[in-house]
Amino acid sequence: MKVETSAALFALLSVASARPDAVKIFRKTHAPIGASAKFRREVPQEHSHEKFLTGVGQALNLNNVDQVQDPVFALLGNKAAAQGAGQVQDLDCLQQRVADQAFTNAKAANDVEGMTNALIFRALERNTGSVGLASVLCTSETAKNPEIAAIQQHQDPASSGAAALNKQITLDLAVQLASIGADPQLALQSGTFAPGQAGDQTGAGNTCDDANDTEGCIFTQNLLVEDATAEEIDAAVAAAGGSANTGNNNADAGNAADDAADDGCEADDGTADANNNADDTADDGCEADDGSANDTSNNNAGSSNNNSGNSTTGGTATTGTNVNAFTGSVGSAPVPVISSTADRPFSVNGNTFLNLGAAIQRACDVQKNACANAANGGDKTISVSDCDTQQQQCVAQNGKKRRQSVDTGSCGSPAISFGQQKDRGDEDAFAPVNSADFNHGSALKPAVITDFICSQLQSKCGASAATVAQCQEGAQAADSLNGQAAADAFNAALGA
Repeated sequence: MKVETSAALFALLSVASARPDAVKIFRKTHAPIGASAKFRREVPQEHSHEKFLTGVGQALNLNNVDQVQDPVFALLGNKAAAQGAGQVQDLDCLQQRVADQAFTNAKAANDVEGMTNALIFRALERNTGSVGLASVLCTSETAKNPEIAAIQQHQDPASSGAAALNKQITLDLAVQLASIGADPQLALQSGTFAPGQAGDQTGAGNTCDDANDTEGCIFTQNLLVEDATAEEIDAAVAAAGGSANTGNNNADAGNAADDAADDGCEADDGTADANNNADDTADDGCEADDGSANDTSNNNAGSSNNNSGNSTTGGTATTGTNVNAFTGSVGSAPVPVISSTADRPFSVNGNTFLNLGAAIQRACDVQKNACANAANGGDKTISVSDCDTQQQQCVAQNGKKRRQSVDTGSCGSPAISFGQQKDRGDEDAFAPVNSADFNHGSALKPAVITDFICSQLQSKCGASAATVAQCQEGAQAADSLNGQAAADAFNAALGA
């Protein structure tokens, strides 16, 4: 990261009132920490990945044993970090400590999203004294969670060897994300900016910093430089056996995170999923599709476990009732989603699911991949874009099968709208319909709003675990769609 506050700049605190433009308060959502919370810095970027800061803060505050004042301090250099580090003594380990405690809290709450935020937060770059200067690693302690211990922070992209190191960090992160049932492709979002001029003490790097951008300015301003490709992420997960904590990552075969990793795709076997098909973790409907047109390299196409080797047929049914409402067949037949009375009542090509939404997502993705294989295999009557469109139609059609309205606890309707919003000009965006209970500005991506609503249902509204699970299903469905179709899918999942 770029220029950290110098001693001379700290001396300017005494005249900060005369230079209001030079003062920065870290978090408007927290009580003031005193004058030490305000100081001037030149080119900061600790708020560049704001959504992960917010998510980690929510998880950390469930049990903030070290009394860290805010996760943002962990992304600063040590002089600035000391002001909010609470009881943490080794400031080189503050970022790891925050991530580790947030992960512990989220795991205790069975919150995969919270664990995901903690893992990505651990991999974010810290501020340093100048462009090209790497941050110091934590060496005095080991994280309690092996998933966190397997990761270190990104380094300034202009520092020596940063490109190779940051790529490896991203791949390591992907493996850990896969182990908890999260989308390993999210590891790419831990990346940093294009390298600045090494040694530039002015800090004039390619950064941004906006605490009011809830998504994160590195994303909304398109400044993120991805460290690896989607294919490299899939290969890394496959090499790890579709699980984490292998090799040098302090294997933990009995890891409780297996409950999360197993939750969408297979019966819980009590292990760390060492034999899990990599594509079951990377791209099988327990998480977002990676967008790849050719999943067969990681999907064991044609095997007895997946029954999807034929590029023109998406899958085969087993005993039970097919509840997939979609009938489109561009490039591939629709994939059956079989409902039964089993403990895990939904299955797609032999993979079982607890929730209908995850099963539908998997079926639509399998059909899309089979369609794309046909398009890439020489079928000139269709294109990959046709397959993408069909996938969205598949999710949307199933989303129209509205459920009964869910019990939202002390809150009202969780519905979202798409269109022109009061806080945004002529650009269509997503926003909560019920701003009294779900007070959030509009966003261009549905996930910003749906994730917030699901979080509020759990933490503020006191909704049941079943309601939160349905909300997360709806959010997952919406995330694969665009515009009104995304809003419809989310609302349908909640009966809103």
